[in-house]
Amino acid sequence: MKRLYGLIAILVVFLGFAFVQESRPDSATKKPVPTVGILQLLSHPALDAIHKGIIHGLAEEGYHVNKNVKIDFQNAQNDQSNLKTMSARFVDEKADAMIGIATPSAQALANASSNIPVVLGAITDPKGADLVHSNEHPGNNVTGVSDQAPLKSQLKLIQKIMPKMQTLGIIYTSSDDSATAQYHQFAALCKQEHVRLKAYTIASTNDLNQVAQQMVSQVDAIYVPTDNTVASAMQTLVSTANAKKVPVFPAVDTMVKAGGLATLSINQYKLGVETGKMTAAILKGKDPADTPIHFERQGEMTINLTQAQKLGITLPASVIQEAQKHGEVFK
Repeated sequence: MKRLYGLIAILVVFLGFAFVQESRPDSATKKPVPTVGILQLLSHPALDAIHKGIIHGLAEEGYHVNKNVKIDFQNAQNDQSNLKTMSARFVDEKADAMIGIATPSAQALANASSNIPVVLGAITDPKGADLVHSNEHPGNNVTGVSDQAPLKSQLKLIQKIMPKMQTLGIIYTSSDDSATAQYHQFAALCKQEHVRLKAYTIASTNDLNQVAQQMVSQVDAIYVPTDNTVASAMQTLVSTANAKKVPVFPAVDTMVKAGGLATLSINQYKLGVETGKMTAAILKGKDPADTPIHFERQGEMTINLTQAQKLGITLPASVIQEAQKHGEVFK
């Protein structure tokens, strides 16, 4: 009888242990670490700054790389076939969200999937690029952040620094939808302000040196819109312009560090941070279709004093003070 009681006791303990184990969450059923695919068009300081900002923004919202989020970062090296292949890779691995840095990257991701959320990593004109139904109500699986430059403020800055300017040149890549859209907007502003604008286009970086040589002999200053191709070869443009002492005014802050003279622009790193935060919100359940495009409205003054000295240009004291207080000064 004692032996029977002993067997019953063992059985009760065993069943109790089995019940407790069953009630515990199985490690195999835990929610898997989300995967975020980041597709960058190519490497240059502006896009690299956006990428770094994205990682920071995700971390601020609790998603830390190699801890509770997996980042699959792919750089297409400005190759359209790579964009398509890399987008398909994210879809195949069932990424929880995909981020496109630069318009062609975002378009490739949007074409690859209509279900996986696509976050725009600083895209100039989401509506114009047919990525959303409207900037206020995207209406599909795509939303994100715009890096739309404050063109009017930038033109006023050029006029302030170059009051005797006769002709302003603009150079952009003809196949870049965002750069082309900015050209048309900037041309309209120049017409309103009675500024003579002369346009020059390139098809690739291979054209830049030749076009720039022609350009610097015909203009007093050069404006560069948000253009990834020109940005990736900024040193070529600056070298040619410096030889004729023609200042370059870029739309993007990082291009000032690369040899531009000055700009009043949106900080690229901060745009990346906002992109990362928006991605985190989507990972937590926010619907891209109901998430408006985020626009940064506050520009920051960025100046390059070394360039000013090389070109023999004296920057207005108010411009220098603004950069020192609320922007960045490169020496």
